Amino acid sequence: MLPELDISEYLANPTSTNATQFIDLLLETCHGPGFFYLKGHGVSDDLNHDALDIANQFFALPSTEREAIAIGGSAGFRGYTLLKSERTNGQVDWRDQLDIGPEESAPEYTLNDQPWTRLRGPNQWPASLPAMSGTINNWMLQMQPVGLALMRALAVGLGQDADFFDSRMTPEPYTRVKIIRYPAQPEQGGSGQGLGLHNDSGIITMILQDSIPGLQVMSEGTLVDVESRPGTLVVNLGEMLQAATNGYLRATAHQVVSPPPGQQRISIAYFVNPRLDARFEPLTLPEPLAAVARGGQNADSENPVYPTFGVNTLKTRMRSHPDVTARFYADVTLDDLD
Repeated sequence: MLPELDISEYLANPTSTNATQFIDLLLETCHGPGFFYLKGHGVSDDLNHDALDIANQFFALPSTEREAIAIGGSAGFRGYTLLKSERTNGQVDWRDQLDIGPEESAPEYTLNDQPWTRLRGPNQWPASLPAMSGTINNWMLQMQPVGLALMRALAVGLGQDADFFDSRMTPEPYTRVKIIRYPAQPEQGGSGQGLGLHNDSGIITMILQDSIPGLQVMSEGTLVDVESRPGTLVVNLGEMLQAATNGYLRATAHQVVSPPPGQQRISIAYFVNPRLDARFEPLTLPEPLAAVARGGQNADSENPVYPTFGVNTLKTRMRSHPDVTARFYADVTLDDLD
């Protein structure tokens, strides 16, 4: 069972006694299980419902309309990823999804610019679902201050000033949203893998789930089911915060199993991201925290965690989407990124 944290008192007055208690519990949780339910976040139930509803409408569109906005046409990795187009741990993930980022024009790119500047640009929205962009952008606007509040609370818990991360998070953070569908697999021959066991690569992820189960979190060597709880978001940390704290904060492995026959699962993941040029160097921890830090770098030498957010993000995206890489990043090698 994951812990449940209430952020409402912290949002109301981040210097109150109750807020201090929240900070202590947040730090303990992010050092321990690394996953938790978050309530009192202020994102309206109506807007959460609308976001899940528009997601269901999107996946109900004819495949030709979804494929018209395929991610392969976007240097910014924005758009629709077809079912069975991604793999984790060498096995096909049974999901399709729509990737959304900050709404902006494509940048003017020069040879002197870092490759990750190409990640900026316009989203792709389905032409026959004009309400989708407004609904999702409104939801993103309500989620953003929750993510910033978590970063400020963590900063204090780590012995820093509350605004320690602020200059990395603003202005123009590279916020990203994944709208994901996990369909049921064939009754015969399916692997059951909706999304394979992995760690998130970034900073913080906040997940809005529908009522269909499937998310599982690694806890002391055992996978634990994460049921949906109305009014809550599921929160976990990424490898960049783990690396920046020498492993005091934990990026916990998790996976998604496919739903039973006749069902599908919808989730919307909001990635609390900084600016693309932000760097997360190892910070100096208070001695009691440093004494129990586990070591933060990814144990897989073939998958290092880079301190520059844009580099780390581009690494992950290039590996996940070879079609986009071949079309827009043929001149980039991972060894050259940082």
